[in-house]
Amino acid sequence: MATYKVGGEVDAFCTRCKLPTPLAHTILAMVGTKIARVRCNTCGGDHAYRSAPGATDKPSASSRASTARASTPRAEKPEKVVISFEEQLAGKDIANAAKYSPKDTYKMDQVIQHPTFGLGLVTAVRGDKVDIAFKSETKTLVHGRGGPAERPTFSPPGARHTGPADKPLSPSTTEQASAEAPAAVSAPSED
Repeated sequence: MATYKVGGEVDAFCTRCKLPTPLAHTILAMVGTKIARVRCNTCGGDHAYRSAPGATDKPSASSRASTARASTPRAEKPEKVVISFEEQLAGKDIANAAKYSPKDTYKMDQVIQHPTFGLGLVTAVRGDKVDIAFKSETKTLVHGRGGPAERPTFSPPGARHTGPADKPLSPSTTEQASAEAPAAVSAPSED
């Protein structure tokens, strides 16, 4: 490996000339033993140092991986245990599986019969949602929504004085408007 110093020359790719071959450059700045900035001797442009492809000071990924493997002992991973869907349902009362409805409430390890996904097992309960494991995949569905739907009540606005919005109301005008409001609301219209 050659030793370089500021003011010395090095072959590098010029980002301004964009020629496929390295050109002679003057070293402008170095960080430690690495070249940081160079000036092209052909076009005079300053840029970051770009070495020839394949010529690098960094260790390759394969050499880093091999040294890491050699230096640190690997802890053996525990073997994964996969329980099949049929094994999960073993011992459950499949004949009395509850039909799924978002209105009903479900609990852990309960067997569910869904109209689309088929037989399932409740694996998690979170508020108004349940995770149910079916043969193909696990789905998150809603439950416990059987209560009466609360509908917002309508409250008509109180009678207001109709007039220009840019003029303030006098105290006597507001008293008249509040006195007339109940009569206007309760009086039937004669059409």
